[in-house]
Amino acid sequence: MVKYIIKRLLLLLPVIIGVSILVFLVMHLFTTDPAATILGQHASQSQIIALREQLGLNKPIYVQYWTFLNGILHGDLGDSLMTKTPVWDEIMARFPATIELALAAIIFSSVLGVIMGVISAIKQNSIVDYICMVVSLLGVSMPIFWLGLIFILVFAVQLQWLPVAGRIDIGLEPIKITGLYLIDSLATGNMPAFYSSLKHLIMPAVVLGSASTAIIARMTRSTMLEVVRQDYIRTARAKGLLEKPIIFGHALKNALIPIITVIGLQLGSLLGGAVLTETVFSWPGVGKYVVDAILVTDYPVVQGTVMMMAVIFVTVNLIVDIIYAFIDPRIKYS
Repeated sequence: MVKYIIKRLLLLLPVIIGVSILVFLVMHLFTTDPAATILGQHASQSQIIALREQLGLNKPIYVQYWTFLNGILHGDLGDSLMTKTPVWDEIMARFPATIELALAAIIFSSVLGVIMGVISAIKQNSIVDYICMVVSLLGVSMPIFWLGLIFILVFAVQLQWLPVAGRIDIGLEPIKITGLYLIDSLATGNMPAFYSSLKHLIMPAVVLGSASTAIIARMTRSTMLEVVRQDYIRTARAKGLLEKPIIFGHALKNALIPIITVIGLQLGSLLGGAVLTETVFSWPGVGKYVVDAILVTDYPVVQGTVMMMAVIFVTVNLIVDIIYAFIDPRIKYS
């Protein structure tokens, strides 16, 4: 197990370097000049040249890349071109909001997706199965930004059940402990803040988790259908065991490996892919931060954020692989 973990950690290095090269080249070769963006359309050419020199943008691209990579290796993501503040500090200030949204979305999608998948498998080819699969298909097909706008129109504007945007009502922010409002408000006994943050969280979490719900449901269904046809399931039924213990005690437990794989991948995707959801709901997370940075061509912010999300994604995958051994002891790592 230890050798496997060390090997996987070493394999992460070329992946991270590859991502750094890709994001660096995309930002520097296919975007507008940040100096011109910062100074505005009325800036003279001499002012733009002077600012490019000040920011180090006039250096050869390989020199700029080495500076960027060297900063990453030393834990320095650089300073924002717009705010002049360290990118790491800005990301850390917003990261708890993204974590809270992603965790809420993955919990929602995992619970609902597994339930739908199990029901579809045990009720195969029934009306319930068809309904669950149609819902799954809709979840995958609907664009997040469109679904978010529909939710806002229905639940915030028409029914007025939930707030339109933001993370919590102004003035109700709990004392910061973890940065996760639900946990911090409960830890400090601030129930108004808890209810407010929960109401703000429901719509973006459901919208963000909609596609993941569909993917998890379909994976659960296909895996369960394969497992319930195994000999040991037929033997358990022949012995007279009740259907509920068979499904949840034997079939589902042995179907968890591919399901956990999908859930782990979806969690990594949600952490890095909450851009549209955070933008639609004005959620003050990393996704909205990087969108704002892209609009003004803030190189260090975009590069630093993408690198951080890449590291999180591959780390989540590693953790999922390690969890396999605890779920299924038959798995051996060499």
